Amino acid sequence: MREYKGQMAQLRLIKGGKYHEPPESQTEPLYFEGQVVTHRLFEYRGVIVGVDRMFKGTEDWYDRVARSRPPKDHPWYEVLVDKASHSTYVAERNLVLEADPRPVQHPLLNHFFTSFVKGVYQ
Repeated sequence: MREYKGQMAQLRLIKGGKYHEPPESQTEPLYFEGQVVTHRLFEYRGVIVGVDRMFKGTEDWYDRVARSRPPKDHPWYEVLVDKASHSTYVAERNLVLEADPRPVQHPLLNHFFTSFVKGVYQ
């Protein structure tokens, strides 16, 4: 594979002379908005309200908050924390889907969803 410089730095020439742009992240997100998850390390529950295919925060935030140094090129999620009034920004590797999800209590929940059906917010 041949690398290009300048404007074509992100493009690769592949067999057959066709160009493709590298994917935005190394993996597709495992979870989606409305799913109830638990944080692996801190064990709080929450509901996903945003999905980024890769880390979109600042370097300063990452250095101060992401102490386990999760990969930036994998999905990150905005999660409304159950029984709290804040949200968190969490790397995919730190989340686990709840096997038997129960409703989440959060003051902003109704701004994102209208119902809870079969364990998933709609």
